[in-house]
Amino acid sequence: MKNNLQACTTLHNGIKMPWFGLGVFKVEEGTEVIEAVKTAILKGYRSIDTAAVYQNEEGVGEGIRQGMIETGISREELFITSKVWNADFGYETTLDAYETSLKKLGLDYLDLYLIHWPVEGKYKDTWRALETIYTENRVKAIGVSNFHIHHLKDVMKDATIVPMVNQVEFHPKLTQEDLRAFCQQNNIQLEAWSPLMQGQLLDDVKLKEIAEIHGKSVAQIILRWDLQNDVVTIPKSINEHRIVENAAIFDFELSAEEMEKISSLNENKRVGPDPDNFDF
Repeated sequence: MKNNLQACTTLHNGIKMPWFGLGVFKVEEGTEVIEAVKTAILKGYRSIDTAAVYQNEEGVGEGIRQGMIETGISREELFITSKVWNADFGYETTLDAYETSLKKLGLDYLDLYLIHWPVEGKYKDTWRALETIYTENRVKAIGVSNFHIHHLKDVMKDATIVPMVNQVEFHPKLTQEDLRAFCQQNNIQLEAWSPLMQGQLLDDVKLKEIAEIHGKSVAQIILRWDLQNDVVTIPKSINEHRIVENAAIFDFELSAEEMEKISSLNENKRVGPDPDNFDF
């Protein structure tokens, strides 16, 4: 049941992952990210998503430590995600990158480690490294990010472990129906980055109408739509009020008609790069 901020989905290996968390893409290293992470934990968030390339893992780690001290919760109650960056792809280099992330975060393990982008010719060796980290019990779950169906099929062809998560751009203008169906069929949990389309959806008339009916913000309507689509979501915010508001989505439900109306906004429109066409 997705009825509170600590509600979890169960990944195909039995690990529980919160449906809702805090993303820290483009949140500055130092005070800004420390405060955002600490505030989120104090307000009941249990999932934090970062990445090596965000260059804020040290601040995230400090925010986690401060949040744990102030709430009295244990490390085991949190779900921490990071990602291996493209420049570190390859078997040995990925193993090293994982250790570097742990060191920066000041953690003994991650709950989820992801391949950040499907760099052609390199992601299979990288996946092999993730499988090694996983089978050695140094990470709770492994997955990918920004993978299309054909990337997933390619990995799964040789993999001994099916990815547990695929984190992709997902919002009402990019509903990824085929990818969502494929992930469901293969027990891969879909997770949304940029769920609010970097703020571009907040003035949408149809979404505003639905928001007024429920006495909620447009952001809350979109994030609720994610959950009712069985998609894990990690909106980014550094503002305490917004961190609290984003998470206040467990006290109402969208009707089937409203869900359909939101999904009908799809235009297959991206704010980020297409995973079949990126140059980094």
